[in-house]
Amino acid sequence: MSEQQPARHVPVMLSRIVELLAPALAAPGAVYVDCTLGLGGHAEAILTRCPNAHLIGIDRDPQALAHTRERLAPFAERVTLVPAVYDELPHVLAEHGRPRVQAILADLGLSSLQIDRTDRGFAYAVDAPLDMRMDGAQPLTAASVVNTYPVADLQRILSRFGEERFAPRVARAIVAARETEPFTTSARLVRVVADAIPMAARKTGGHPAKRTFQALRIEVNRELAALDAMLPAAVAALAVGGRLAVLSYHSLEDRAVKQVLRTAAEDRAPRDLPIVPPGFGPEVKLLTRGAEKPSTDEIAMNPRAASARLRAAERIEEAA
Repeated sequence: MSEQQPARHVPVMLSRIVELLAPALAAPGAVYVDCTLGLGGHAEAILTRCPNAHLIGIDRDPQALAHTRERLAPFAERVTLVPAVYDELPHVLAEHGRPRVQAILADLGLSSLQIDRTDRGFAYAVDAPLDMRMDGAQPLTAASVVNTYPVADLQRILSRFGEERFAPRVARAIVAARETEPFTTSARLVRVVADAIPMAARKTGGHPAKRTFQALRIEVNRELAALDAMLPAAVAALAVGGRLAVLSYHSLEDRAVKQVLRTAAEDRAPRDLPIVPPGFGPEVKLLTRGAEKPSTDEIAMNPRAASARLRAAERIEEAA
């Protein structure tokens, strides 16, 4: 199979993210961390808007890093690219001598490279190998999950990571089907999942395999575990005046972001104190009212942005 070139990346909520992060990147030596570099659309815009900023770009996908290195070649002197998962943020910053930074972005969606490369197996709309690894060097694949997990474990991940209300039926159907023949590609899995969901439910809520594929992708790549580790580390890595922006694409991600930012925006003093002593006030102030959504115009131009939710905060005080 010849290598497919990725479609031109369309960054989600680009102008709003630049608007939120640019004020923290005006001073010489400012550092911007892109935790999920992807194809570098946000990074390119921020480096263009903020000529004093240096980028530390993190991505677990070596193909994404290779494409983005070429895209960001005009800014090469201000770019450091790191192959890593975003929960390795503290290690990456320590390794590069940047324990405090001025801006951090985490765009938690799949990149165009991952969606449009059919051999990666992320999309349920085309028949492809059941892979779904963001890092091809890791051993666990989607095929491993559907062919080896006990029915109880399949039900657990479908329910927890896919919020699939028919998780027991889907899990049993997968296990029954694999006894006849192991799953190797996505088309057969899509058929089995769709057949396991009641006909009436297939008419609402989008593609019947959407939640199953989301759950498998999260399981294969440890996405929620990595997110739970990254979020508090990102808040801790911000210098005073530094800003964090996170783009989420499903409710599990958005709830995790909301909880961490809301906690960081609250007083840390015991509730019975009459005043909040220095060092115990909120660590951050929220820059968005709830979760901001893309405009209807953006969704019309880029339908993949439809589920995006943006939350942002600014560091206002160091932890005690």
